[in-house]
Amino acid sequence: MSTDAPRQDENSGAPAEAAGDPKLLEILVCPVTKTRLRYDAARQELISETARLAYPIRDGVPLMCVEAARSLDEEK
Repeated sequence: MSTDAPRQDENSGAPAEAAGDPKLLEILVCPVTKTRLRYDAARQELISETARLAYPIRDGVPLMCVEAARSLDEEK
């Protein structure tokens, strides 16, 4: 039995490396503000502090449209 299989994300089943890949985080920016994003592994989201939006990650794929984003201001 091989142990070389990619580690799976426990929430989505997608490879965990895809969601928090540092190279992906270097490329992706907030579509509203064009600023860098922060990866929240616990919530499976990419966070734009400037826009106060959280973009969900589904099956290892970031949904980078404003309509799919959650407002961080709703948490207060």
